[in-house]
Amino acid sequence: MKPPIGAYVVDIGTGRIGTVMGHEGPYLQLRPIGGGREWDCHPDGIRVATVAERLSAATAHANARSRGEVP
Repeated sequence: MKPPIGAYVVDIGTGRIGTVMGHEGPYLQLRPIGGGREWDCHPDGIRVATVAERLSAATAHANARSRGEVP
């Protein structure tokens, strides 16, 4: 599976939710919701994130921001 740039996916190996930022060789570049450091993931190691997972990740990021844990 090679999702389009901007798709929300789950890295099955880590459970992290990210946005597809690009395709480089056999890997996808994923960035956490709300920004942060990108990581590489093989397309076979992802699945599409559910709406609930996307909302949960966005809420966690917003809560961290409100506590001053994220710039």
